[in-house]
Amino acid sequence: MTESIKLIAGNWKMNGVGESLEEAAALRVSLDAEAANCRVALCPPATLIERMSATVGGSAIEVGGQDCHAAASGAFTGSVSAEMLADAGANLVILGHSERRTGFGETNADVAAKVEAALAAGLEPIICVGETLEQREAGEAVAVVSEQVMQSLPQSLSCNAFAVAYEPVWAIGTGLTPTLEQIEEVHVAVRAAIVARLGAGGEKAPILYGGSVKPSNAKEILNVKEVGGALVGGASLKAEDFLGIIRAV
Repeated sequence: MTESIKLIAGNWKMNGVGESLEEAAALRVSLDAEAANCRVALCPPATLIERMSATVGGSAIEVGGQDCHAAASGAFTGSVSAEMLADAGANLVILGHSERRTGFGETNADVAAKVEAALAAGLEPIICVGETLEQREAGEAVAVVSEQVMQSLPQSLSCNAFAVAYEPVWAIGTGLTPTLEQIEEVHVAVRAAIVARLGAGGEKAPILYGGSVKPSNAKEILNVKEVGGALVGGASLKAEDFLGIIRAV
């Protein structure tokens, strides 16, 4: 496989108001002064996408959404379509995050439908997969994640830009991190599943690691085989912490 440029994406989750854009502005200043060796993206709440796009416009920082509805429009109160995200300035979108799968009951089929919607709107999807602690302890991690990949990635991805993010559910926001060997095992399996699903179209898509990534462990994680970047939670809320991860590439 020819390795693609790494992607470091920050998921702000349900955090951030107008004044939080000062962190995005600070990140921009730093990256304007020192070019990153990777793609950098921030995915704020939908309420901040347009303002963040204005804040970082013209810089190397990309902007993404955290979810979208599978429909282009309609009577879906409170939902945001992929087209709306693109209109607000986003060019990426996180889909199938474990917090959506667990908290909102999203299935692999739901995620695949959202991926199709994202592609139709010109967005680059970051598709999340990952096992629970119970599945990990039962020795099912590789099987569970491989199945999620096979069922969440539509065939239409084969000729489009996308990323897959492996996030062990038990490591998200807990401070716990799998061993480097465990990360490699799953990332290698994810690559195999992507290629099995999409053929040559899945050979270059970056596979991000997510789950308590921070400046102190980023370098060793990013050097693991098939780790093509990181999906960062809490550490992306502060420019200096996020920069520490970006500099580890």
